Amino acid sequence: GSVMLVKDMLQHFLSRSAWVDPASTVDQIIVGDGELDVDRCAVCWIPSSANIRRAAEMGVKLLVTHEPTFWNHCDDRPRDEASCQNKLAMINDLGMTILRNHDCWDRWPDVGIPWAWAKHLGLFGDGSGVTVSEDRYLLRCDIPPVTLGQLAARVAKACEPFGEGIVQVTGDLDMPVSKIGAGTGCGCDLTGYETLGCDCGIVCDDGSCYWAGIQRGEDVGFGVIRVNHGTSEEAGMITLADYITRELGVAATYLPTGCVFQLVDATGDLCGSRP
Repeated sequence: GSVMLVKDMLQHFLSRSAWVDPASTVDQIIVGDGELDVDRCAVCWIPSSANIRRAAEMGVKLLVTHEPTFWNHCDDRPRDEASCQNKLAMINDLGMTILRNHDCWDRWPDVGIPWAWAKHLGLFGDGSGVTVSEDRYLLRCDIPPVTLGQLAARVAKACEPFGEGIVQVTGDLDMPVSKIGAGTGCGCDLTGYETLGCDCGIVCDDGSCYWAGIQRGEDVGFGVIRVNHGTSEEAGMITLADYITRELGVAATYLPTGCVFQLVDATGDLCGSRP
């Protein structure tokens, strides 16, 4: 059916994202046809080969994704790199168009990545206040005091459906925390959390480095909870699929990616399952 051109879907998001420079954004049609007319699509966090094939099996021609297709932020495709050429050929063979929505959705108010993540973790409500960083990548959520260990357990429980029911924690587990930092993947900056007055920060593996940031947090008594990048942005993909369906009239199916690692214990058993 005819509902919306892919290029018009892209323009819908860009025209409502004053924080994005259309000339330099990674939000663009990565592969395929902007003139494609769609009435349905699939939405996923990263266009892995597996996710692209899943979308094709559903019979959709448009995959809306958050992260890059070709393993670098700008989706550059070196012509001589066989892995890029092979993946591009697969996408073209399947007749799939890939539209990226990263810069827009990372800072989209109320339902974009950091908001969706904080709401999924239950950090809104209880009369909590929310402070937004100047660049809109980070949130400070004020909650009734809990221990760092209790908060870590809450995060692990919330992430279990996404395949990561175990989280990494540094700091005193008995330490009371009430000003919780939550934010987007690579933007989870501990210095930014401290600037917001947080006493604890939730970060992801792609956006944090142990010796460069987390050790400092441990030395100064700043609690850190760390999860996988995919886990932390999955809630935002659910809200993106909902937004496209509700606001654009294009029926969007959310494809779970979740934690991109499998957690294996010493017996060889999987701890938690992929979504």
